[in-house]
Amino acid sequence: MSKQAITPPEFRTASDELKMSPGILSGNFVFLTGVTGSDTKGQMPEDPETQFRKTFEKMEIVLREAGLTLQSIVEMTTYHVGLREHFDLFDSIRLEFLDAPYPAWTAIEAGGLRREGAVVEIRAIAHTAAPG
Repeated sequence: MSKQAITPPEFRTASDELKMSPGILSGNFVFLTGVTGSDTKGQMPEDPETQFRKTFEKMEIVLREAGLTLQSIVEMTTYHVGLREHFDLFDSIRLEFLDAPYPAWTAIEAGGLRREGAVVEIRAIAHTAAPG
């Protein structure tokens, strides 16, 4: 099966440095690399709410490059540092970005993430066909 890298211009430097693709189109699916809430300069906001919003916004950029939206996500795994402390806030922000039918979702408490100061990382799988 063939695969195609999905690399929006905003992600090109990080993609080149880390030797990874922000997204991979394979068959009818786009597999998104885990995304944290750093800003466009790579700085990690201290505020969890800002991190949560930026994470979804960055996923949106990758999906848009593939001609998709956040509504194309069929499965999502979220990794949290401090899951119980910020779950309600994360969930309320998640619902601002995602609509029914909601993707399958697993939330996992993590001891730490690659990016210093990150409190969440999200990986997702999107389907290229319209829902329904």
